[in-house]
Amino acid sequence: MSKNNRRLFVQQSSLGVTAFMAAGGISSPLRGAQQAKLKIGLIGCGGRGTNVAETFLRIKNVELGYVCDPDASRLEAALEKFGKHVKASGDLREVLEDETIEAVIVATPDHWHAPAAILACDAGKHVYVEKPCSHNVREGRLLVDAARRNRCVVQHGTQVRSTSMMIEAVELLRSGIIGDVLVSKAWNIQRRGNIGHGKPTDPPKGFDYDTWVGPATMIPYQANRVHGGWHWWYHFGTGDMGNDGVHDVEYARWGLGVETHPKTITAVGGKYFFDDNQQFPDTQQVAFEYPGNGAVGNKRMLIYEQRLWSTNYPHNVDSGVEFYGTQGQMFLSRRGKIAVFGDRNQRIQVQIDQQPQDTDAHVANFVDCVRTGERPNADIELGHMTTTLCHLGNIATQLTTQLEFDGEKEQITNNERADRLLLREYRPEHWGTPHDENRKV
Repeated sequence: MSKNNRRLFVQQSSLGVTAFMAAGGISSPLRGAQQAKLKIGLIGCGGRGTNVAETFLRIKNVELGYVCDPDASRLEAALEKFGKHVKASGDLREVLEDETIEAVIVATPDHWHAPAAILACDAGKHVYVEKPCSHNVREGRLLVDAARRNRCVVQHGTQVRSTSMMIEAVELLRSGIIGDVLVSKAWNIQRRGNIGHGKPTDPPKGFDYDTWVGPATMIPYQANRVHGGWHWWYHFGTGDMGNDGVHDVEYARWGLGVETHPKTITAVGGKYFFDDNQQFPDTQQVAFEYPGNGAVGNKRMLIYEQRLWSTNYPHNVDSGVEFYGTQGQMFLSRRGKIAVFGDRNQRIQVQIDQQPQDTDAHVANFVDCVRTGERPNADIELGHMTTTLCHLGNIATQLTTQLEFDGEKEQITNNERADRLLLREYRPEHWGTPHDENRKV
């Protein structure tokens, strides 16, 4: 990241480097910057996990020391890819007990993201956690607490935060290129697949389903509930708003300039197209209102739009955000597109190199922060704020009701059933259950 982009991040984030270092920095920054060797572990050896690990290994003096997955076939495939010299285990605790491992990639299914990352922080490891950072709101807050308590670098896998095009676009919004930005609208429009109607069976040989389920309450194995299919089940996933839409919600919130939770969430949607076992909506419209101090000019709105059965989308791109200002409009997409218009739709030319979201820069930023003691671009507090929007949007859609949210307490105040969905039940006494200090969730 350039010096100018680094400066922009520090200026715009309420979680800047100064506050971090005043709080004591990270637990053990690696001295010598680029010359310091960093040994990492990979927890979750699916396609995304191995891809991120390969990105890490393109950085000088980064070494992969451990791979972990409860599926023996995925573990063997990871060893074939990265070399038999790498240690392997089906139990993430073995990775965390290895004192030579200084940081881990958490690329598990969503229901393991926060529990695994919290355990890693408590073991003194820095964490690159895939999006969304949590399965529910309470887990996200516990992860933020664990990162601060252990003074660990925790980077959320929303690469837009390290993509120079997105950083420069947000700088333009802050400079007032379209006036005061009052509304942003994100969309996630693509054609997903049908997961069919499955039935419980015994898990296949070599797949440790008990470990895969982890601290979540046990439900029977079913093929379309695991690899790939878990995204669409309340028990394990967060739907596509948490899976893919979270990227667009991230820069919709960033560009809108809101640094608190919303007050009001309104949503409609459901399964309009897929006749299968998916529980999350394939069609969704969610509106979040940020009242500020309630005065005219200080209110903001963020809108999320989802259709998982279409190949027709705005601006010829499946993923994007429009920002509406008092003097114009900006279209921005993590696919590498931008267009700016002033009053009466007059085109404004901007000098920004258009590029898609940059995983390499995001991973490099995390490694740099582990080595220097700075906070990363997608610090876990930012990740929690954005992921919370996905959870709230899904809850409001599921219950087809308007929610009132107390951002300070992170509680839903007008619906007890909805408030209970901000956390989950766990298996009694499971070692992976997140704890709130000395009290279980």
